[in-house]
Amino acid sequence: MPPVIHTADPAPAGVPQSLGDVDAAQLVREIEQYLSARTRTTAHPLVTKTTDELIAEAFTGLNQPVPTAEAPAAPVLAGPGRLLRVLPDWALSLPVLRTYYGGGRHLTAAEHLQLTALVIERYGWSRGHLRSTSGRRCILGAQAVLFRLGYGDESTVHTAAGHLQGVLRARGITQPYHAWNDTPGRTQAEVLHLIREAANHARR
Repeated sequence: MPPVIHTADPAPAGVPQSLGDVDAAQLVREIEQYLSARTRTTAHPLVTKTTDELIAEAFTGLNQPVPTAEAPAAPVLAGPGRLLRVLPDWALSLPVLRTYYGGGRHLTAAEHLQLTALVIERYGWSRGHLRSTSGRRCILGAQAVLFRLGYGDESTVHTAAGHLQGVLRARGITQPYHAWNDTPGRTQAEVLHLIREAANHARR
């Protein structure tokens, strides 16, 4: 059974209601860009085709070539602000941060895993600890960042954990993924490869 990420303990008395301008807005913008790029949207709720599909049909009727647009480039990712990296974990669940940085946003397991990899890339990777003093995270610690900021819920985390375990089982590995993360000699590249392979598995 995958490990449980519990909700954070309440903030100690005296903690300010606003933490000011947390310099991690860029990370959240990248998360939102990733999610919006995977959302099929149309201009009207009764329209079931995208704008590109409607344009293609219109030009087909006119026997004209369909104008093409270059695919949008992948967003240039910048590292998260140091303040959010080093805040204690309970602070990530403060209402002011959850509202600003996610607020209960629904994620699929595949999206959760892709964003888990993003957190590790931006925060750095940790072996042997959920987080290091500088804010680096192991797999479970990176999942906790998303959970506490309001991206997905416990069900999302457990489903994603099942895909991580499934990939390890396919490799003949029976240890839990959080223990696999902490194995001596493990590298960040191996960890990111596992997470992204699990994300691909979750999309099937």
